[in-house]
Amino acid sequence: MDKRLLRMRRHARVIFDAGLAAASPEKAVMACLERKGDTLWAGGRPFDLSAYDRLIVVGAGKASAAMARAVEKRLADRITRGLVVVKYGYAAPLQLIAVREAGHPIPDQAGLDGAQAVVDLFDGCTERDLVVALISGGGSALLPLPAEGITLAEKQDLTGRLLRCGATIHEMNTVRKHISRTKGGGLARAAYPATVINLMLSDVMGDEPDTIAAGPFVPDRSTYQEAAAILERYGLMETSPHSIRAYIQQGMKAEKSSAPSSDVFEKVTSIIVADNRMACLAAKSKAEGLGYAAVLLACGMGGNTTDVALAHAAIAKEVLISGNPVFAPACIISGGETTVVVKGRGQGGRNQEFALVAAREISQCPGMVVILSGGTDGTDGPTDAAGGMVDNQTTDRGNGLDIDAYLADNDAYHYLDATGDLLVTGPTGTNVMDLRIVLIEKT
Repeated sequence: MDKRLLRMRRHARVIFDAGLAAASPEKAVMACLERKGDTLWAGGRPFDLSAYDRLIVVGAGKASAAMARAVEKRLADRITRGLVVVKYGYAAPLQLIAVREAGHPIPDQAGLDGAQAVVDLFDGCTERDLVVALISGGGSALLPLPAEGITLAEKQDLTGRLLRCGATIHEMNTVRKHISRTKGGGLARAAYPATVINLMLSDVMGDEPDTIAAGPFVPDRSTYQEAAAILERYGLMETSPHSIRAYIQQGMKAEKSSAPSSDVFEKVTSIIVADNRMACLAAKSKAEGLGYAAVLLACGMGGNTTDVALAHAAIAKEVLISGNPVFAPACIISGGETTVVVKGRGQGGRNQEFALVAAREISQCPGMVVILSGGTDGTDGPTDAAGGMVDNQTTDRGNGLDIDAYLADNDAYHYLDATGDLLVTGPTGTNVMDLRIVLIEKT
């Protein structure tokens, strides 16, 4: 491989890693929580620790163990008990707060047991209890406590269907909130009348608190009608388990809200401690430090994965041809989360599919282009990769592999594995959606 291309690939990874570092959950929580004696400042609001008999820490999500480390550093002498539930492989050593691992994105029995254990921690809570909640992306799957009459197996079935049909995270969580006892404010209800400091690491477009992990401590703004409409939109209503259809239909008929009463949320202070923008801005700064003219397109770019990949490849070509919107050497950055409609039987994820589509499009570029697309959590689909990093020689390294056939089968993983273009980071400890980096230089 050309030495300049190798250098650009190294730069792309350095820029990506800078984004990860900026979204460190531990650093974000440490910055949010300040303590002076018995006064705890959370997001600028004071809490008198002497007014509480117990301090309970709970959490769920891929970043919740890292967040818990910061809470232990700030409040070790006050923590009574605690439990966080993380994805398998995302545990971290903690001194006072228990850690359980569970399945993601499909919930499993370990998650069900963990969700019940979290609820059990709230038994006997009074106004003299303080709860610190640590919520991050993945928390929805990791806290599966189905509504009455719905089994874990039925919830697993529906989750799989939603993942394959191309539903957005907002749509998925709207449905899941209406068939759960933990989501849509369910944990706030369980903890009431305790005071809750709800710290969230955002992995959703628009940083909507009720969508992050399906809002276990946040009032639900959606309705049963909206949940039903989503299932209808993707042709899932009639094929969903009967218990789920019946529960949602019953909710629609009764015109009842799934959210607890407003009194519950008067006891909850919700704070977003880190998001995708922090990662994107840090990546932009690092790229500029490496000598690239950097442009941040958007921090909330969603839509169909193929369409977004085509747009990024087109921008790379435009930079080389006309110097618009910036002259090379250039770095184009975007964040967000795209969706894939799974029609094939292959292996991959949205970032790997993005990378493979981009590789096809830049293969004839009149210059040198490297494109990295990765999940900041280190996970992309049901694979061991975070995404992919390709260049305009990727298709040459494919040695005749039919790139269109791999894409049609949603099998980006095996193509990128064959060309050495998988992005593998392992668990990163954070989760603020995806980060995409396009580096462009003239030959």
